[in-house]
Amino acid sequence: MNVPLLDLKAQYATIKGELDAAVAEVAASQYFILGPRVAACEEAIAAYSRCAHAVGVSSGTDALLIALMAEGIGPGDEVVTTPYTFFATAGSIARVGATPVFVDIDPVTYNIAPALIEAKITARTRAVIPVHLYGQMADMDPIMELARRRKLVVIEDAAQAIGAEYKGRRAGSIGDYGCFSFFPSKNLGCFGDGGMVVTNDPARAEKLSVLRAHGSKPKYYHKLVGGNFRLDALQAAVVSVKLPHLDGWTAARQRNAARYDELFEAAGLAAPKGPIGLPRIVASRHIFNQYVIRTERRDALQAHLKAAGVGTEIYYPVPMHIQECFAGLGHKAGAFPESERAAAETLALPIYPELTDGQLRHVAETIETFFAR
Repeated sequence: MNVPLLDLKAQYATIKGELDAAVAEVAASQYFILGPRVAACEEAIAAYSRCAHAVGVSSGTDALLIALMAEGIGPGDEVVTTPYTFFATAGSIARVGATPVFVDIDPVTYNIAPALIEAKITARTRAVIPVHLYGQMADMDPIMELARRRKLVVIEDAAQAIGAEYKGRRAGSIGDYGCFSFFPSKNLGCFGDGGMVVTNDPARAEKLSVLRAHGSKPKYYHKLVGGNFRLDALQAAVVSVKLPHLDGWTAARQRNAARYDELFEAAGLAAPKGPIGLPRIVASRHIFNQYVIRTERRDALQAHLKAAGVGTEIYYPVPMHIQECFAGLGHKAGAFPESERAAAETLALPIYPELTDGQLRHVAETIETFFAR
């Protein structure tokens, strides 16, 4: 049996008519950049995220970048974040000329450990970027309390977490900015690159909208130096079609995660008695953008699964602090032990909504076979 890590064709088949019609409408209109479809998508994402404003941008990476630019963060400034994340988090900080300052993670959620943040704050610290990894939100209350006390901006990296909740509040709605990605593999993906920044501050929303169009308002008049960060109408149309289906897809991901848990528990594989650590739900709504297990025999298990036709992924094999491009920060292996342990032990299994029970059982049985050898 073949079980890919992600099967976008299966999702497309369920809403093909809606998507094809939306794409055809954009083509017929010949209105491709910003415009009414982008505005409608922004309104829908803002409402879904329970935020006052949303600004469509060209990618999740550019969402982070433009939020930093909007705050004037640059050379000489420091931004606190996690080393266990996709490169864009730390890369965006470096691209504006600021210095990423890393804080280790909570080994249960893989998100930044709030208790460790304050020790890393200096007179140069301007912002904190918590990452809501794998679809579960970071512990935001202590982060926000610290940020308000120390007058820091909070930029939520919610690229993997649209619709996730913390104490009933949606991802992106708690900090000063929330940054989403619509990369095709995300739980809400478009047909290429796309992103969105949400905020409850009208002045910040206005500045974002100006910065995304080279800092011009009106056209050809530039008070700011921005960039070409505009969301195109095709991607906005695709996201708008998919958004009403998102809660149903999330429920299916949650059911699949619960089924995995059930199968692993029944097989005696789940920690603490078994050899694999399962995801733990700590926040009030985990959307399972990924279902990540951990084991000390990760690499051998991945090879075994591949041989059995099961797709997997390692997010992320090299933490940011030991990436070659950040060597100048002076970190060595061992500096952030929980992040390094997660990088060495975690493995993402297929979790997409269209998985059959037979496929889920095949994954679980293949893992059981591996540990029985």
